[in-house]
Amino acid sequence: MGRLKLQSGIKAIEEEPEEFDVASSTKATLACMINSEIGAVLAVMRRNVRWGGRYMSGDDQMEHSLIQSLKALRKQIFLWQHHWHTINPLVYLQPFLDVIRSDETGAPITGVALSSVFKILALDVIDQNTVNVEDAMHLLVDAITSCRFEVTDPASEEVVLMKILQVLLACMKSKASIMLSNQHVCTIVNTCFRIVHQAGSKGELLQRIARHTMHELVRCIFSHLPDVDNSERALVNGINTTNREGAGLNNEYAFGNRQLENGSINSEYDAQQLSMNLANASVGQAAAGLDEDTIGSGTGKETVPYDLRLMTEPYGVPCMVEIFHFLCSLLTVVENVGMTARSNTLAYDEDVPLFALGLINSAIELGGSSIRQHPRLLSLIQDELFRNLMQFGLSMSPLILSMVCSIVLNLYHHLRTELKLQLEAFFSCVILRLAQSRYGASYQQQEVAMEALVDFCRQKTFMVEMYANLDCDITCSNIFEDLSNLLSKSAFPVNCPLSSMHILALDGLIAVIQGMAERVGNGLIGSEHMPVSLEEYTPFWMVKCDNYSDPNHWVPFVRRRKYIKRRLMIGADHFNRDPKKGLEFLQGTHLLPDKLDPQSVACFFRYTAGLDKNLVGDFLGNHDEFCVQVLHEFAGTFDFQDMNLDTALRLFLETFRLPGESQKIQRVLEAFSERYYEQSPLILANKDAALLLSYSLIMLNTDQHNVQVKKKMTEEDFIRNNRHINGGGDLPREFLSELYHSICKNEIRTTPEQGAGFPEMTPSRWIDLMHKSKKTAPFIVSDSRAYLDHDMFAIMSGPTIAAISVVFDHAEHEEVYQTCIDGFLAVAKISACHHLEDVLDDLVVSLCKFTTLLNPSSVEEPVLAFGDDTKARMATVTVFTIANRYGDYIRTGWRNILDCILRLHKLGLLPARVASDAADESELSADTGHGKPLTNSLSSAHMPSMGTPRRSSGLMGRFSQLLSLDTEEPRSQPTEQQLAAHQRTLQTIQKCHIDSIFTESKFLQAESLLQLARALIWAAGRPQKGNSSPEDEDTAVFCLELLIAITLNNRDRIVLLWQGVYEHIANIVQSTVMPCALVEKAVFGLLRICQRLLPYKENLADELLRSLQLVLKLDARVADAYCEQITQEVTRLVKANASHIRSQLGWRTITSLLSITARHPEASEAGFDALLFIMKDGAHLLPANYVLCMDASRQFAESRVGQAERSVRALDLMSGSVDCLAQWASVDKETMGEEEAARMSQDVGEMWLRLVQGLRKVCLDQREEVRNHALSSLQKCLTGVEGISLPHGLWLQCFDMVIFTMLDDLLEIAQGHSQKDYRNMEGTLVLAMKLLPKVFLQLLPDLSQLTTFCKLWLGVLSRMEKYIKVKVRGKKSEKLQELVPDLLKNTLLVMKIRGVLVQRSALGGDSLWELTWLHVNNIAPSLQSEVFPDQNLEQSTDVAGGDPVSDETGHVPLAETPPEVAAGGG
Repeated sequence: MGRLKLQSGIKAIEEEPEEFDVASSTKATLACMINSEIGAVLAVMRRNVRWGGRYMSGDDQMEHSLIQSLKALRKQIFLWQHHWHTINPLVYLQPFLDVIRSDETGAPITGVALSSVFKILALDVIDQNTVNVEDAMHLLVDAITSCRFEVTDPASEEVVLMKILQVLLACMKSKASIMLSNQHVCTIVNTCFRIVHQAGSKGELLQRIARHTMHELVRCIFSHLPDVDNSERALVNGINTTNREGAGLNNEYAFGNRQLENGSINSEYDAQQLSMNLANASVGQAAAGLDEDTIGSGTGKETVPYDLRLMTEPYGVPCMVEIFHFLCSLLTVVENVGMTARSNTLAYDEDVPLFALGLINSAIELGGSSIRQHPRLLSLIQDELFRNLMQFGLSMSPLILSMVCSIVLNLYHHLRTELKLQLEAFFSCVILRLAQSRYGASYQQQEVAMEALVDFCRQKTFMVEMYANLDCDITCSNIFEDLSNLLSKSAFPVNCPLSSMHILALDGLIAVIQGMAERVGNGLIGSEHMPVSLEEYTPFWMVKCDNYSDPNHWVPFVRRRKYIKRRLMIGADHFNRDPKKGLEFLQGTHLLPDKLDPQSVACFFRYTAGLDKNLVGDFLGNHDEFCVQVLHEFAGTFDFQDMNLDTALRLFLETFRLPGESQKIQRVLEAFSERYYEQSPLILANKDAALLLSYSLIMLNTDQHNVQVKKKMTEEDFIRNNRHINGGGDLPREFLSELYHSICKNEIRTTPEQGAGFPEMTPSRWIDLMHKSKKTAPFIVSDSRAYLDHDMFAIMSGPTIAAISVVFDHAEHEEVYQTCIDGFLAVAKISACHHLEDVLDDLVVSLCKFTTLLNPSSVEEPVLAFGDDTKARMATVTVFTIANRYGDYIRTGWRNILDCILRLHKLGLLPARVASDAADESELSADTGHGKPLTNSLSSAHMPSMGTPRRSSGLMGRFSQLLSLDTEEPRSQPTEQQLAAHQRTLQTIQKCHIDSIFTESKFLQAESLLQLARALIWAAGRPQKGNSSPEDEDTAVFCLELLIAITLNNRDRIVLLWQGVYEHIANIVQSTVMPCALVEKAVFGLLRICQRLLPYKENLADELLRSLQLVLKLDARVADAYCEQITQEVTRLVKANASHIRSQLGWRTITSLLSITARHPEASEAGFDALLFIMKDGAHLLPANYVLCMDASRQFAESRVGQAERSVRALDLMSGSVDCLAQWASVDKETMGEEEAARMSQDVGEMWLRLVQGLRKVCLDQREEVRNHALSSLQKCLTGVEGISLPHGLWLQCFDMVIFTMLDDLLEIAQGHSQKDYRNMEGTLVLAMKLLPKVFLQLLPDLSQLTTFCKLWLGVLSRMEKYIKVKVRGKKSEKLQELVPDLLKNTLLVMKIRGVLVQRSALGGDSLWELTWLHVNNIAPSLQSEVFPDQNLEQSTDVAGGDPVSDETGHVPLAETPPEVAAGGG
């Protein structure tokens, strides 16, 4: 508790100096604490013999100076009245520091003094505002780092070392630490590392603490990096002094040597180094190395050391650069020290690198992205660190590999924009090599590499950035493609059970896919990607992007570059088969110019992966002038700046195979030497020197590495061979010696490996990579939108679906199933959003296999098996989820989905309403009054009865049936498990929402809808003539129901579906010979479609109604079975839609259907009902349907089915329709032009003629009532036509074809048929005879003007003559005997009054007069004298010509004729 109060007291001093009491008490407390520390040190010193007694040497000094200074301090501390921060800390620290520095004190004393210093630091009294704090901190660090003591026993030594660590860490963590200089910070780290090194031979605890302290120091130092301003010697506390550019280090200042003999930190240093185990030898050498100039000298030429002044300023970037460089050098030392025969001991391999990598990881974690502000730190990471990471990445130790991967992941997070090629190299040379067993990696290495890769995949933008930066760059490898292939392959269990590795790879794949799926929701950028094409040649290696940070620029640029890269690969393939054709192909795709130029061919060779290096070598070595130019351009694409000759030569010869012929070799090397000398002329006098030396290296390489050469060249031989080649002078011996050893150690491969595989990272390749990284395009950073996902997904979708499917197939745990399902759904989402229909189809096909619904059912209880199979149930739900969510983009996949639905249907697992459509309920409720509703007629017709209520076709209703299938005797009750399984099945099916696929089909895109309809038709199968199995028929019926449902749901898009639906129904109708559920469904479905669609689709009305002609084509037996229902439906159709049917074609179909029913006992009533609806009061009669309706009515009138009363009503409908004709005739005259009116008038006339012709036929009916009613209807139609102007010609036709024909036919019937068939024919003949003169006289005024009048009149007379002579049942008819003369007399009288029948002058003879009397005399001889009583024949002739009345009487209306005459018309 005291300590806590003390702390708050200190703060009080700082914040409220005026409160004297608090302040003074705190001062006193602090004084007490320091006093007690003095006491503690003195107490320990007194225990030691050396310090315990007084010196008796006669010296003046009675006490040792160390004790004196402590006692002097004791006197002072209670006298101080000022605030502590105004007191120089050295005053109260110095006595303790002297003790620490003294080499006379033993370990216990030094330990206590260190503890005291630690406590004083912990009090936080010293901060940046304390007087003289800078000197105090410097002296403090100097004292601690040069601590000396006598080693008495190992344990006490460890304690002191531990306390040194404690104090150093406290220094760095104290508020005053910012006053430390760069130099001091380096010293602290150096000291700490020495202790780490020494701890190797001491206790485990010290080792752990030392390492932990080192970590803490690094964390403490690098945590300040984000606060440093952006300059080379930037300071943590922001104090700026002179700015100095520069890089590198000078070890004199970095880590000074403070080694002292007895009891220094490095006590017994040399002895240890000999006795240490191998692990520590490396740390030892590293530590020893700290004191030499070699560490941190970097690459020699590049480093510019920090100057002394910079190192003595308050600490900032310089010390961080030094420390980071030192940590990297630890890795390099390990690498250089002992990769010898001993190096396979894991302890050695692991210990130091792990320690160094851990420290580096901490530095990067805390420095974060601010590292990029400091070029020297960044370049250390880009080059030295990454080079080492590549090396250690291939370590056999999983621990090291894991740490390397963690560092790279951190670097990716913070610095990826600066590490583009380094990351590419890491993935291709480390991850892709280790994650596959074929490169010899152990299972542990593979697992660690795969885990690392999966971690990368979980970074949302990782794969996109790899694709955009590497796959789409012609000079880089396809890392995205390689990684996604690796994941797919690694997820595939080939001939082995599923392992954690497979699941790991699957996780990676699914992470990538889910990343894409998430981006889909963030707005598609240019979702409809325009295909890239090259219209004209532009140098492909020069393509640049205007703005790498703006997606509008970089997305098209990247896609174009990928297109070029793909085309180059295809070109390479062609080139490898035939170089000439390959170049022609590239010219055709505008990647090379129409007229080849050397530069473009050189760049094709240089930047295209997959070329056959033998062919490239032959081409480049060729003596042809063009090939030589290409060779020089090719050499010009290399950057040999500041490169060793052997490195440059290695890189050059990696790109092609050096030809075998000496001339070709010479040409190639000449081009190389010219380029090398141009860029690195440092030692060489001229390009010839470069050429000769290159030749010499090739020869040395052959000599050293060819097994056939027994006597190998020595270093002296090599140097001797190269005398005087440098412009007559010699090259430096060290230069040649270095070349010699480089070639001996590392062969130049003149036959580089071809294309495939992932290369090793060699030193020369690393140098090349560093060169390239300076010139490579900027790193593109992607955000969370789907810029390139379409292209990426197209590359990986196939293998991904296959991999997930295989894992799903092999998996046995539910969490793995769920992972796979998530993957499937993500794939579906991406496919749909990027409109990749074929991918979605593949996915659906794949998933349908897992539902087990498509497997031929060998299981006894498929429903229970399904309920027990979790995988199948999950797959089923997924299939239907995809169908419901992404149906728009399913094409051929609908077939598989339907197969699943049909299987569920066969198992009786579908909800009852799957096949009904959205509008059914309203239809049923509205139409209950009209006969039996259709929808249910089918279900009941083809669903087997199960002894359960109507719900049996639903889910639960089938359970009882399923559990007692095919058994006579009652089975035992289902077990708990069976019930549970069935329950699970039901829940699964409910989750599927199968019905909504069809009810929601109106929202499907057109193409998908069409494919769904086609799939239904395909699933139904072709109808077979003859017997098909009940199961097939059930399927066909079900499919047809679904087809009709989607047709009705998509009435707005009926045009799309109609053709297919119609053809399918037509097939069924035409191939069915017996009534069955299928044909019933087809016919009534068709009628329902028409009923529902006519109101909405007037333009399709004809098409729809024409389809009903199929009903007319039904087989007689089928038609007979369904006639009544069909008629009810047609009636319903007519009543609902009569106003929508306009065309003759449509009406023809309707009336044909109605006409047929006239002869059908059950159907005729409904058929007549429909006809009545159309014709009554002319409600729906139109010029278009008039004739058709007349024909139909006549069919009903003639039909003997039903009562005669109906025939009479049909005749009334016919005769009543004359009013419509009159109406049309009058309306049209008013509204139309002359021509149209004339045409309409003609049409009306023809309709009227058809009407009377129809009635004429009914006049011959066997039934007297119908016959006579037809006659009176005919009379009405012939005489009641005042409103219609019928041309004379039409009336003549009417007499010929209707009236005369009817009279003749009746006569024939009366004479030829028995009374039994035609009852009371006499009455009919009387009616018919009365009709003749009535019509004749009504038309007399018009007809008498015609030239053919005489012929007509004679026709009338001849009919009367026949009728008076007719014999009915063998004797003449009395009624006719009386009637005919009366009628004739009446007619003659009217003709006389009208002046039609008069005797004319005898000049030309008067045939009408003579012929009339000729016939009349045959009928009734007395008539002439009765009609013309007061004239004989001759007189009449004289008078007739001048008869004044004749003209007028022609116009006397019938009403004005004498009553007795008029009566004759009877």
